[in-house]
Amino acid sequence: MPFEPVILFFLLGLCAGLIRSDLKIPGVLYESLSIFLLLAIGLKGGVELARYPLMELALPGLIVVLVATLIPLTAFPLLHRVGRLPRADAASIAAHYGSVSVVTFAVASSFLAARGVSAEGYMVVFLVLLEFPALMIGVAIARRGSASAKWGPLLHEVFSGKSIVLLLGGLIIGWVAGADGIKPLDRLFFDLFKGMLALFLLEMGLVAAGRLADLRRAGPFLLAFATVMPLCAGLLGVVTANFLDLSVGGAVLLATLYASASYIAAPAAMRIAVPEANPAISIGAALGITFPFNLLVGIPAYHWLAIRLQGVI
Repeated sequence: MPFEPVILFFLLGLCAGLIRSDLKIPGVLYESLSIFLLLAIGLKGGVELARYPLMELALPGLIVVLVATLIPLTAFPLLHRVGRLPRADAASIAAHYGSVSVVTFAVASSFLAARGVSAEGYMVVFLVLLEFPALMIGVAIARRGSASAKWGPLLHEVFSGKSIVLLLGGLIIGWVAGADGIKPLDRLFFDLFKGMLALFLLEMGLVAAGRLADLRRAGPFLLAFATVMPLCAGLLGVVTANFLDLSVGGAVLLATLYASASYIAAPAAMRIAVPEANPAISIGAALGITFPFNLLVGIPAYHWLAIRLQGVI
């Protein structure tokens, strides 16, 4: 089966970076694209959320968050005890992998749309909910027994960060306006979404190529972790989705959320709360290995798993 066109844009950027091309995406365009994508995802989720009673989502949302805490709690001992990474670095990486990647979620949504597979619209709510719990866990692990945890700045960074503000803001706007109210904006935010995502992934390919050097210094254990961990987390997502009786599309999106690793919110939060952690290692693993792995291998694998396990568990 051929790659999605948006993934080919990522590969183009990756190749351009590896051959040291002078191709560059202007910083202002990158920022504009990220704002657009976050708002569009939030708006679409809000429109779908308006179709459901909020109280019906409370218990599934709680289950999704509680199960997700297993990811950083499992990742930390693997990194610290097996991988022999310093406590701060292991906690920071665990926080990155417990949090989520909005762009990976967007690619998974595009993957499903291209195959005509529908998913529950409220999956964006889970995306918002999963953005920050792992960051709190990572800081708590890193600062265990210490009174120096910077909880105030961390909470401000997380809740006032661009990704949360735009996702949550778009979600609320879409929920309040509903499908009819948002309809005049469909051509801007929904019809152009895939093209904007393609340009953003072109830049992500360039950035990922620049992070590979960091991983060469990290050793084979972290390289293995960055590929095996998302597969295990993705399987956990599919099993959880089956427990919640989600559709195949919903299972793929939840698996993708669990399997993705944050490279936007998590680095900013860890920089403030755990400044002694080496950001090159965590960002290199999340963006240099796990992000392309999920795009090329993970998402199709989660789709395959979701189909095979649908109705079995």
